[in-house]
Amino acid sequence: MSLWWALPFAGLLLSIATGPLLFHHIWEHHYGKITALWAGLVVVPLAIVFGIPSASEAVLHTLLSEYMSFIILLFALYTISGGILLAGNIHGTPQVNAALLLIGAILASVIGTTGASMILIRPILRANDNRPFNAHVVIFFIFLVSNIGGSLTPLGDPPLFVGFLRGVDFFWTTTNLWRETLFVGGLVLIVFLAIDIVLHRREGGAPKIKDPTPDTTVRLRGLANLPLLAGVIGAILLSASWKPGISLSILGIGLELQNLVRDAIILALAFLSLRVSYKSHREANGFTWGPIAEVAKLFAGIFICIVPVIAILRVGHEGALAPLVALVTSPTGQPNDLAYFWLTGALSSFLDNAPTYLVFFELAGGDPQHLMTEAASTLAAISVGAVFMGANTYIGNAPNFMVFAIARHRGVKMPGFFGYMAWSGLVLIPTFLIAGFLFFG
Repeated sequence: MSLWWALPFAGLLLSIATGPLLFHHIWEHHYGKITALWAGLVVVPLAIVFGIPSASEAVLHTLLSEYMSFIILLFALYTISGGILLAGNIHGTPQVNAALLLIGAILASVIGTTGASMILIRPILRANDNRPFNAHVVIFFIFLVSNIGGSLTPLGDPPLFVGFLRGVDFFWTTTNLWRETLFVGGLVLIVFLAIDIVLHRREGGAPKIKDPTPDTTVRLRGLANLPLLAGVIGAILLSASWKPGISLSILGIGLELQNLVRDAIILALAFLSLRVSYKSHREANGFTWGPIAEVAKLFAGIFICIVPVIAILRVGHEGALAPLVALVTSPTGQPNDLAYFWLTGALSSFLDNAPTYLVFFELAGGDPQHLMTEAASTLAAISVGAVFMGANTYIGNAPNFMVFAIARHRGVKMPGFFGYMAWSGLVLIPTFLIAGFLFFG
């Protein structure tokens, strides 16, 4: 397959990047149709060139075995966390904001970047809703809570969960990635604190904005959702440890029983949350279905449009991206860890980071025992590249887009696609340059 097959994916990314800026009203009302158009420009040519059966199998396999599990998990975490209310008003001083970001980053490896993001984004928005400069808080929230913080366990981020399913030990990431996580996360947090202190001082001389959230005692409500959140984590662990060897065919696609059971449990827990949660808690959270609906539609298009791109990457040295793939191997045949870090990260910035991780995992040999021991530095480079650099764009990781959508729905003046990349380019890229040479150079 030639690189022409990647054009619909590039077109979809360009639409997401420019739509809200250049044709805001059209995009707001028709982004689903625009996404479907780009997806159709993949499906129809695939059917013409490779035949309807092959095209149907490729697209259905992506939707049923990858997208459905992906969106069910996001839906459940979004729904359950939406019933957990951190009530009260926390004033968003630089110290308080930094503490919330640190707590969120730690939680991200325990309940996942999506779970941590959904629980903490609304409290941090309320804490800063009377500040004229608050978009940067959300941007650094995406950096630290929605991405970097999820690097210490397979529960933290989908790429690491893929590695776990492929045989990487559960605590391998904890024991092998803590240095990179501590360095990158700590440096980004220090940069945030410096920026927030400067902006907070600048706000001191500006006209005061009345705090829309009244001062009340800080309390955690909706505790009935906490065991449901634990149930989601348990369902994920169950699917990884229970292997009955049974596969069911749905629309001609073989789906493993443990994965179907996992998705059914997670979906049931989400609907149970709707029954046990107080409506007032969701209203106080500003909970609406808009952000998850937007994510569901856009990522359905991304998953379809990414099919040819992943196919080209899987061919490796024989494909249209052979020069790119050749960069990860030195002339002596040894893996180039720095190249693995940057290539995995660069692609994870725009592609879904889980399949990108899997592609480079296979390019590195695909043997988990070898990668955890002799090639541990290579697996570390692939892992942190996929997790950390998902923060480079707000489409690099699903929680990014959900946080962005929630902030925008709550009235925060978030930067556009390229404005966000200006922040990541100024803050994250220099940090990754230092980390790359320090750990993989």
